[in-house]
Amino acid sequence: MQIAAENRNKLIAAAVLGGLALVLIARAFFSFGGDSSPSTPVASAAVPAVSAPHGKPAATRGKITARRPGAAPRSLDPQLRYDWLKASEDTKYEGVGRNIFKAQAEIPKPEGSGATDKKAEDEGPPPPPPPPPINLKFFGFASKPGEPKKVFLSQGEDVFIAREGEIVDRRYKVVQISPMSVEIEDEMNNHRQSIPLTQG
Repeated sequence: MQIAAENRNKLIAAAVLGGLALVLIARAFFSFGGDSSPSTPVASAAVPAVSAPHGKPAATRGKITARRPGAAPRSLDPQLRYDWLKASEDTKYEGVGRNIFKAQAEIPKPEGSGATDKKAEDEGPPPPPPPPPINLKFFGFASKPGEPKKVFLSQGEDVFIAREGEIVDRRYKVVQISPMSVEIEDEMNNHRQSIPLTQG
């Protein structure tokens, strides 16, 4: 008798578990497999809350969806919504990061350089560089009665003897000779320089 009671308990437990498994399988099949809702769109409306006693809101039936304030209700209406298009056109997309379509990031210019650049543009092109100095040394002169004065000029190891109006080293013209200096003009860039008498 004890064996028959144990078999009967096992049989009842197996029947309960089998029934529960069938219910779960049927529920899963109907929720995933087929949708029994009609194909025509139905606007979902929020069910207002009915106040219960003691000022507490009562539970409501139906699905209440939370929406952002100012958001348009969702609809399956195929008509073109011009107000939505206008809202998307007015949206400005501004980024603060680097441009992902460029290989290198742009280096920002210093803020104070704008005024300096504008000032440089207003001034115009830079002035030409100054002409090179004349590297001749005046170390003496000779004068004979009835003859023009001659000067002795040196450049490195070269020594030149010249009168007023003559050209030295194929580019320097002796313009004027005085007892303490001589004025030389560079013929290549029209630059004049007074060279003083050097002692020793």
